[in-house]
Amino acid sequence: MNHENQRKMKLREIGEFGFIERFSPEFKSLQTQDITGIGDDCAVLPMNESEDLLVTTDMLVEDIHFLRDGITPRQLGYKSVAVNLSDIAAMGGEPLGTFLSIAIPPEIDVEYLDELMKGYHEISVKYKVPLLGGDTTRSVKHLAINVSVLGKCPKGMARLRSMAETGDVICTTGYLGDSGGGLKVLLEKVALTANCDNLLKRHHLPEPRLPEGRFLQDFPGVHAMMDVSDGIASDLKHILKASGKTARVHLDQLPVSHSLRKVCEEQRWNVEELATGGGEDYELLFTVEGQQLEKLQEEFLRKFNQPVYPVGTIEEGEPAIQWFRNGQAVTFAKGGFNHFL
Repeated sequence: MNHENQRKMKLREIGEFGFIERFSPEFKSLQTQDITGIGDDCAVLPMNESEDLLVTTDMLVEDIHFLRDGITPRQLGYKSVAVNLSDIAAMGGEPLGTFLSIAIPPEIDVEYLDELMKGYHEISVKYKVPLLGGDTTRSVKHLAINVSVLGKCPKGMARLRSMAETGDVICTTGYLGDSGGGLKVLLEKVALTANCDNLLKRHHLPEPRLPEGRFLQDFPGVHAMMDVSDGIASDLKHILKASGKTARVHLDQLPVSHSLRKVCEEQRWNVEELATGGGEDYELLFTVEGQQLEKLQEEFLRKFNQPVYPVGTIEEGEPAIQWFRNGQAVTFAKGGFNHFL
């Protein structure tokens, strides 16, 4: 067959992680045994005798990750840092500094950039994380913001996706679906109410769970951990694949806010789809030994004045999610966010 006539595969057919899987094995041989690379929220590198270095990077691109007329520049600056600090939180780490690279289209004025950097500075002050450098360049059309973060954690204590064990309870640190609901409010131009405003705030100003991540990293019996960036329907599968386990998740146990429920009722949106696949909630998704759950819930509530939400269990089996509602197995095909659809 003529090579030129063969059909070319499109990226949307395999998605972000299918693309990564096409090249990542070839780079594994370049890693030494004391380095954790592609496949977790952060890379983990040896730093000194008592600490490991954490490195993460993430890009926000206009019209893919944000709508420029749907978010203020100050909110965008804040969010650009928050989504990266969330990766440090997911490893149980402490951030050390950030690097900012930004591609700027010609029509953006300096005052817009000033406001963006005010948001960047606001969250940097909040979590005591200095901006250490970066790069600026011109973009033809779209604004693109790439942030890299360095962090640290106690040596050998980073919480990896591969650490889930049979019998673990799957938990999340907060409500799921609010950010996805906020995005739908924007896209569908829903008339704003107090509940809509709550969802928009969760979408525009996510809060990295850094103190919670450090607490969980240090708590006995906490195993795998990651942040919820694409929705648990997608993110939990990464834990299952890395750990070689299966999961049971109970749709009726997913933590959903009053605001999301009300807006979904009013707009006739599917609350389960948003809670499992909306993405960008940046809560922590983790597994913990069943016998440690009650103690964890008590201490977490006392320390953070908010509950931990159990949503399912880790079991032996092929890496897949078995969905249940009111104790009955159900077919539920919702996936998480895919950048290339």
